[in-house]
Amino acid sequence: MMRLMVAKLFTIIGIVKLSIFGYAAYGQHKSSLKLWYDQPVVDQIWEQALPIGNGRLGAMVYGIPEREELQLNEETIYAGGPYRNDNPNALNALPQIQQLIFAGKTEDADRLTNQSFFTKTHGMPYQTAGSVILNFPDHKHYQHYYRELDLEKAVVRSRYTVEGVTYTRQVFSSFADDVIVMEITASKKGALNFDLEYANPSECKVYKSGQSLILEGSGTSHEGIEGKIRYQKHTAVKNKDGRVTLTDNKLTVSGATSVVIYMAVATNFVNYKTVDQNAGVKAASTLALAQKKAFQTALKQHIAMYSKQFARFKLDLGQTAEQENLTTTKRIENFKTTQDPALVALLVQFGRYLLICSSQPGGQPANLQGIWNRSMNPPWDSKYTVNINTEMNYWPAEVTNLSETHEPLFQLIKDLSESGRETARVLYGADGWVTHHNTDLWRVTSPIDFAAAGMWPTGGTWLTQHLWEHYLYTGDQKFLTEVYPVMKGAADFILSILIAHPKHKDWLVIAPSISPEHGPISAGVTMDNQLAFDILTRTALASEIVDQDAAYQAKLIKAARKLPPMQVGRYAQLQEWLEDLDDPKSDHRHVSHLYGLYPGNQISAYRTPQLFEAAANSLQYRGDFATGWSIGWKINLWARLLDGNKAYQIIDNMLTLANHKNPDGRTYPNMFTAHPPFQIDGNFGLSAGVAEMLLQSHDGAVHVLPALSELWRDGAVSGIVARGGFTVDMNWKDGQIRNIAVTSKIGGNLRLRSYWPLKGKGLKRAAGENENSLLNPIAGKEALVSSQATLKGKYLRPIFEYDMATQRGEKYDFVLDPQLF
Repeated sequence: MMRLMVAKLFTIIGIVKLSIFGYAAYGQHKSSLKLWYDQPVVDQIWEQALPIGNGRLGAMVYGIPEREELQLNEETIYAGGPYRNDNPNALNALPQIQQLIFAGKTEDADRLTNQSFFTKTHGMPYQTAGSVILNFPDHKHYQHYYRELDLEKAVVRSRYTVEGVTYTRQVFSSFADDVIVMEITASKKGALNFDLEYANPSECKVYKSGQSLILEGSGTSHEGIEGKIRYQKHTAVKNKDGRVTLTDNKLTVSGATSVVIYMAVATNFVNYKTVDQNAGVKAASTLALAQKKAFQTALKQHIAMYSKQFARFKLDLGQTAEQENLTTTKRIENFKTTQDPALVALLVQFGRYLLICSSQPGGQPANLQGIWNRSMNPPWDSKYTVNINTEMNYWPAEVTNLSETHEPLFQLIKDLSESGRETARVLYGADGWVTHHNTDLWRVTSPIDFAAAGMWPTGGTWLTQHLWEHYLYTGDQKFLTEVYPVMKGAADFILSILIAHPKHKDWLVIAPSISPEHGPISAGVTMDNQLAFDILTRTALASEIVDQDAAYQAKLIKAARKLPPMQVGRYAQLQEWLEDLDDPKSDHRHVSHLYGLYPGNQISAYRTPQLFEAAANSLQYRGDFATGWSIGWKINLWARLLDGNKAYQIIDNMLTLANHKNPDGRTYPNMFTAHPPFQIDGNFGLSAGVAEMLLQSHDGAVHVLPALSELWRDGAVSGIVARGGFTVDMNWKDGQIRNIAVTSKIGGNLRLRSYWPLKGKGLKRAAGENENSLLNPIAGKEALVSSQATLKGKYLRPIFEYDMATQRGEKYDFVLDPQLF
């Protein structure tokens, strides 16, 4: 009974796991998985350096012959220490703020909110670990230069010649040994001479101990919070010939042919409440173990561990042979004229590479710059902005087959569900837990910055959706049981803070709040309503599975039914606020009211055609150009609107070279995306967006090639993942699907949606609702047809839907049915 109640409110979409037969014929060329350049970093421009990382330990590699630099980061080097930022005056001021909002006195409400909800601490910045510098005094005049980042191996290499001697460097952040390893070789015996030293922007101490050069550093104090992070960097050199000399501030190599450099970094961080690990002991022991391995053994083990994740997903959007002979910088520069499909595929895979390298189980989630940051005070503190950016970092995780990279985010959410209980009690007198629009290593949960940006109490509500999405992709009921208390806490907070709107007495709203970074301080913001609806209905569904608490489920559904419905405004737009305030001339970067379209699934071409068209109008009004992360979001939104050509147009806007000559560019030479400056969420948004163009599973079925660009006439993808525990491999030719293979991890009914007729053993035309609870749509076939009629073909094409009963671990093959086509 409860499932029927929830089904009337909420669509659960499933995912199909497909494995394409004969993929090798469609696979990427090996060279298409490399970023390469014919010159080193020029003028120390960080956005030309190449990133490496193992989840915890990252470096930017400059590749300069005479002065190599490895700018280092360790994921827990932040300013400050354990702290809270709850303002005890908030609860008393809350009723007055709500009254001011309902009376239309938003400026007064804003002023009082700033006085009562905010403190003097606004989050602690993520900070660099400084650099390792290698000086080669005679290498200023070089020839035949080449450097690359190999995405298949997570290795950066550079090569050049000086006076007939070829010098080769390769460096990686080891997934196997948790150190950075660098091999340097000379083609002539004894020709390798250099010295190694540290450069650090913060106070530090450098000294030798045994065979290692050690730096002791610390995170700084910030906004009155004492710096508690202590870290050590240990560097040692292993040589086969020549000589290594160690002083108190430098390592010197002379007369060598080949050396291997090992770099270990450790901090005293244990968790967001505890900082008492011995950083020196940890760094020394890690370094000692790594040095026991021969370089080739270490390299082989690193590649094997890394490629277990990276190699699962392959993408071919077509090749432009002449472009592969050009450097990556030149290919980006030429993209407007070449429309190089392989460059788009490379950027997709680069995003997956960055996620693997900045987010691994047991560590911290990727922050605003992943793990790569050269500053002590980076833009926006390079922490966690949870009104879009942190969530966007993980949009590619499930769909591009990197589910384990999601785990650090899950741990962050669990931590916030602990620290956020105190904030919910102190600021709102509420049950459950809350997070606002920003947090950091120390898991603070109260508002940060100022009211127009930070007075947004649904940050935790959005983050928690990732737990449910992981369940939909995997069907893992053990995981759902583990995280259900977190979901319940987020839902309980919403139940506690919903209040009746005085003008719309049947509606329950959240106040005070904002539409993220777009003000004004308000009540009943559309995005809040969408987020509240999702957490209430999804928690009710989770309760059916975990604890069967029918009374609690009914309470959640009752509240969800009283949330304000989404509304179409005077410009035929989806309203961003409860009131019709939208400006069709606004090109604001946030499109928060479209959460219900993506990543949510409340707006559907087949179930809610009027809202679907209103969402398209809103997106059209906002324009096609924006900051890098906003471009990433818009690719996904246009994909959900089933408009592949429009989604591609947004990709085209992303692939513009960003440099001092073109400040409006959105892709740096090293393929980092630009806000500007660099924010990593644009990379992740693009990777997810291209995947969304190729496969969707949020709306009752696994839809193959739902938003394919006309420019990608021939191509293939393997290892793309759909909700319901399905992996999909497929290829297409002349813009039409040809072959599909579906592998089911957990069994269950597969509903397959296609613009083309399909055939395969056991495949039958679909009828009624999908029985797979991970893919179960709200509407049946009749609503689907009427929706198409309502939109009159403006967005939709005729579709075919099929069902297939699948068994755990089995693969099922389908092909285009030429007789029906």
